[in-house]
Amino acid sequence: MPAIEVGRICVKQFGREQGKKCVIIDMMDKSFILVTGPKKLSGVKRRRVNLNHIAPLEDKIEISRGASDEEVTQVLEVAAKTELMKA
Repeated sequence: MPAIEVGRICVKQFGREQGKKCVIIDMMDKSFILVTGPKKLSGVKRRRVNLNHIAPLEDKIEISRGASDEEVTQVLEVAAKTELMKA
């Protein structure tokens, strides 16, 4: 299983955004992380998520901790992963 780290692309497994992809942007504590879609790209709002509610994928992007949605979108475009996030 891929490591839970900043920049890791994940799939939400529960809730209204179930099945949508998101990017980890911060580690809050041992149980929670901060993720974003960004909303314009994958439909996932920036929010706190329980670690048990996500499934990490092999894909990872290079972003700084707490990166803005605009920064995440730019890095995803450069890495040619925008289609992956929409799927």
